[in-house]
Amino acid sequence: MRILVAGPVPETSDYGNGVTARRWARLLRNLGHEVRVAQDYDGERYDLLIALHARKSEAAIRAFSAACPDTPVVIALTGTDLYPDLVTGGVDLGLLGRATRIVVLQPRGLLQVPFGLRGRTRVITQSMPPIPGEAPAEDRFEVAFLAHARPVKDPLRLSEAVRLLPSSSRITVTHVGGVREDDVGERLRAESAENPRYTWLGPLPRPEALAVLARSRLLVLTSLHEGGANVVTEALAAGVPIVSTRVPGSVGLLGEDYAGYFPVGDTVALATVLDDAEHDRDGLYTRIRRQCAARRASADPERETQAWQRLLAEAVPANSGYEGVR
Repeated sequence: MRILVAGPVPETSDYGNGVTARRWARLLRNLGHEVRVAQDYDGERYDLLIALHARKSEAAIRAFSAACPDTPVVIALTGTDLYPDLVTGGVDLGLLGRATRIVVLQPRGLLQVPFGLRGRTRVITQSMPPIPGEAPAEDRFEVAFLAHARPVKDPLRLSEAVRLLPSSSRITVTHVGGVREDDVGERLRAESAENPRYTWLGPLPRPEALAVLARSRLLVLTSLHEGGANVVTEALAAGVPIVSTRVPGSVGLLGEDYAGYFPVGDTVALATVLDDAEHDRDGLYTRIRRQCAARRASADPERETQAWQRLLAEAVPANSGYEGVR
């Protein structure tokens, strides 16, 4: 098939939507399809549109549907589509209702979809091949924070939390990520200069960012909400335990019983979890490490590939000649 993957950022972007679009394109090409990734509809004929982000890709969806009214459309809902809810996220429910299939990136996302649309909604968790681990530094307890400095990521929460740690703590934070707002960039630069526990490296090429993750003892996610964060999948693939805000996007990937959560926006609680993890107090670090290891299979690329095979077979009419993989 000829497939258009439409998303809100360029294919080369290292923001989450760009990473997802590239992975989906590679996966679909490996299945034998011709795939183009673009931010807008280009007027060409395709057998399928996969739109990543309902609100930000709305113009592309409308243009494609007008030009190809009988062609299937799959809409993938991201975190800012789903949370706090679709209406607040600016999603046109009428447009969503015309989708052939809807994709959410973790099971809790289903609960945000109107009941009448859940029958055509599929959960496809994101994947990552195993990331070889690196020996962590012996002289510190390094914590990775891989997040672009957008408000939804609550980017200053971790730097504030590590200031509350006891002077004996060996925790240091390595923050990798770009900025869009100048004032946030200035605050991050100041924090990196003044806070001995915090180093902001800015944006790095993806392999270098993953190398920071692979050598770390923890990954921290401070987001206000997530649709199904790539970085959680990457940490699972690297065997790095995770400390995360208790948001549906993380609970859907890590489980209700996961021990490494803290409340959204709670700096003191985050500092406490970090301190407990560093010292394995009450076995916290051991427990979250085991829990992440048990969930590592969810990041298997073969599982994501099979999920897309099933979805394509459902979404494309049988008389098109595409029957999926037998």
